Amino acid sequence: MSSHDDISSNVLRQMKAGGFDFSRIHPIEFYAVFPDEAGARRAAGQFRGESLNAQVRERDDGVWHLELSKIMYATYGGIGDFEETFEQAVSPYGGEVEGWGVKQERPIA
Repeated sequence: MSSHDDISSNVLRQMKAGGFDFSRIHPIEFYAVFPDEAGARRAAGQFRGESLNAQVRERDDGVWHLELSKIMYATYGGIGDFEETFEQAVSPYGGEVEGWGVKQERPIA
């Protein structure tokens, strides 16, 4: 088990303990950083589709940040598989995966 797997497993356990609704699809954000804008935009261009949204911006520290949002179920296998695909897409452009996240939406009573 890699450290990414360990982290994902821990995060998913915390989400479950917090009452996260795993029965619904959610926008899951995947993050990567790049040394230049061109690499970030080329990597982002590989992800097009109805359930995907990519945003590229420069951070204050000068690196370029790619945030890719994918509509999916928050499962260990699904997140792990897409994280692997994401890493294969960003690596050739000098990108490094920084992880993933999801917002917990709480119903208003």
